[in-house]
Amino acid sequence: MSTICAISTPLSQGGISVIRISGEAALGVAAAVFKPLSCKSVEAMDGYTCSYGKIVDADGKTVDDGVLTVFRAPKSYTGEDVCEISCHGGIYVTKKVLRLCLAAGAKLADRGEFTKRAFLNGKLSLTQAEAVMDTISAQGEFALNSANAARKGKLFEKIKALTDRLVGILGELAAWVDYPEEDLPEVERDTLEKSLKDAISVLEKIIDNYDRGLVFKSGIDTCIAGKPNVGKSALMNMLLGFERSIVTDIAGTTRDVIQESVQLGSITLKLSDTAGIHETDDTVEQLGVELAKKRLDDAMLIMAVFDSSQALDGQDRQLLEYISKLDKKKLIILNKTDLQAAADKGELEKYGRVLEISAKNGEGLDGIQAAVEELFGVGGYDADSDIFANERQKQCVDTADIYLKNALESLQTGQTLDAVTVMIDYAADALLELTGEKATEAVVNNVFSKFCVGK
Repeated sequence: MSTICAISTPLSQGGISVIRISGEAALGVAAAVFKPLSCKSVEAMDGYTCSYGKIVDADGKTVDDGVLTVFRAPKSYTGEDVCEISCHGGIYVTKKVLRLCLAAGAKLADRGEFTKRAFLNGKLSLTQAEAVMDTISAQGEFALNSANAARKGKLFEKIKALTDRLVGILGELAAWVDYPEEDLPEVERDTLEKSLKDAISVLEKIIDNYDRGLVFKSGIDTCIAGKPNVGKSALMNMLLGFERSIVTDIAGTTRDVIQESVQLGSITLKLSDTAGIHETDDTVEQLGVELAKKRLDDAMLIMAVFDSSQALDGQDRQLLEYISKLDKKKLIILNKTDLQAAADKGELEKYGRVLEISAKNGEGLDGIQAAVEELFGVGGYDADSDIFANERQKQCVDTADIYLKNALESLQTGQTLDAVTVMIDYAADALLELTGEKATEAVVNNVFSKFCVGK
């Protein structure tokens, strides 16, 4: 394979930038642009060593000073010779060092090509490679823990153990069917049925964890809704910890959807503060109301806000009627508890869990956090044992699950073991695709196309 290079740090002004080089000619490319001051030459450097030196152009003119780190094959991230040049973090100088590496014979790396090479060279399984991107994109502690567990190979080990069991069953079935003259013992149907049920149980657990995993990885789409001036914007500001939405005593201040993300305990809320749902002749407000309804339809969590100092009116009941028809997780937020109570809390409790807060005074945030974590099953979640997958992995698990259930049904209805064998074989293929042991080139390319350049 050719020698590749790319900028591995964000291309923005900062303290340092790192240009990564990988391939058979990595040391030669690095030697052409980097002159070490602490050793004789780049080629003489051992693996896992660094050297301070000068970065130079083709004429020997100094471009920058920096540090070169050398990793020799096979003990490197990609399994190839790897060199990393750390230079000052200016955008122009970073691009210039990259151009020098390209001029010295390297080619620009594709998206995810470094990690793809690690996979192709046996340094990572496909599930471990995907976990690299999960680590980079993790938005909370649980997501990071799960990504780290997968990167250590926990998901691979779980799936491989299951695949090995299926392959073992296939071996027994094939031997019994293909070599009848050997007088081999017939596969016990009761034993086979138990093995299939155990395998299905493992897959079902992974499937059940998928939706909960998305909560930790991507955050909860949360819509804050209510009629004008009940304190939706104040609630959003309280959750954020700073003033993002304009808060006034004038009804209808928020006319569009304001979006922000906030870390609430161990999970992320992707907040939408919408215009109030109400009847209006104002064209702009009408558009805001329609957009608010769409946000309610798309949300995973609805925070419906009501003014505790005012009796419920037609607009409040209109919102309650609308959200009652939606199959969503809901919290009823009774705001302005610092004022004299007038709202009927009992009526609100018919529509969901009621939380009393004073967004103005910042009271009630702990209660909201506890309620959200309870709704989404955060308590007791162990990312090390319950590893959730991405969409590609889930599709593979779904496919294997369907085929194993078909195999179990075939067995229980008295069909031939040949039919059962075919279903188990398809299931094993799906799991081998998940781990990358039998993945097509198209699948592999699709996985790494989602990476950033330089990783």
